[in-house]
Amino acid sequence: MSLLPANVKSLYHAQVWQWAQQIPSGRVATYGQIAQLLPPPAGISAETYRIYGSRWVGAALAACPEGVPWHRVLNARGEISQRPDAGRQRALLLAEGVVFVKGRLSLAQYQWFGHSQSYGHWQSNEPSQTAGPQQGSLF
Repeated sequence: MSLLPANVKSLYHAQVWQWAQQIPSGRVATYGQIAQLLPPPAGISAETYRIYGSRWVGAALAACPEGVPWHRVLNARGEISQRPDAGRQRALLLAEGVVFVKGRLSLAQYQWFGHSQSYGHWQSNEPSQTAGPQQGSLF
């Protein structure tokens, strides 16, 4: 995995943590979703960012300070990625009312699409009762 250059790493991590802090209790976002919301870090090509952005979001969340709800970000399949604190992540999400079926949660039900860049403010988009949001529909 390509590493973020040290000169942009702390700024990028702070941006990821800021996004994660906006996800409400009982809702989730994906690593890729957060990566798509952020521009490529300085000096990183769009293609490199497309390839590694999700992993860099994961690395930022693994290093987050206390109070950042890192547990509300998971993979694009609605699964918790395998790592030593996976059980803790699952327990935190269950405590927030998230339901897992066969190791996955329904992104159509729990994924949060709360930022509108075009209007410059945060909004909570509740999922439709007839059809859930699609993974690529960020705004």
